[in-house]
Amino acid sequence: MMRVIRVKDYQQISEKAFEIIKQTVTEKPDAVLGLATGSSPVGLYQLMIKDHRENGTSYREVRTFNLDEYVGLPKEHPESYYSFMHNNLFDHIDVKEENIHIPSSEGDLKEQCEAYNNALEEVQIDVQILGIGSNGHIGFNEPGTSFDSVTHIVDLNESTIKDNARFFDNDMSKVPAQAITMGISNVMAAKKIILVANGENKANAIQACVMGPVTEFVPASVLQEHPDVVIIIDEAAASSLYKEKR
Repeated sequence: MMRVIRVKDYQQISEKAFEIIKQTVTEKPDAVLGLATGSSPVGLYQLMIKDHRENGTSYREVRTFNLDEYVGLPKEHPESYYSFMHNNLFDHIDVKEENIHIPSSEGDLKEQCEAYNNALEEVQIDVQILGIGSNGHIGFNEPGTSFDSVTHIVDLNESTIKDNARFFDNDMSKVPAQAITMGISNVMAAKKIILVANGENKANAIQACVMGPVTEFVPASVLQEHPDVVIIIDEAAASSLYKEKR
């Protein structure tokens, strides 16, 4: 079942997502969280940090699994997702380093994909956080990715590279051309999925995700077939779903 929550702005998106995460961790201290990078979940992570510091909510027994990582960036690179997650969340809460799982793009990539799949098979993610690409991708599963896919290496589309260039001095040539990503079947195995999106540039992708046909050409459309999906969007991202009455 897909539930769409329309809120005013990015802050309210983050607050709604945080409510679900806090309830999950409070009720199940050893919850398994699927986490995402990019600008969409940053506000959620800030609220998690604030709550941890002010209210003592603990993540000590939580295990985390990230969606993806760039190929070709060492862990210490400031734009690696390893660095992103530590800078924006892990370094500021009490999660154990050994409970953190982020795909590695170092060494034999086939072996890294197999190792990540094996780790995912040993758990079930309680809540998976997702953003959505302007082309409808989830994780780095670009249009055309099989719904049966598991962790794999993907060649990033030009639109994805363009979208991410803002993190690389607006220089598309600096953006890695490949990534290692959870597959769509890995994502769909989560008990609950929260997709967060803001901005008019996400409106068409959100419409295709929620209202369009379920097709591999819009990877996010597969979420229509998941039993528990919450989509939290601001007015701009919802602009193609809802038209104001005049």
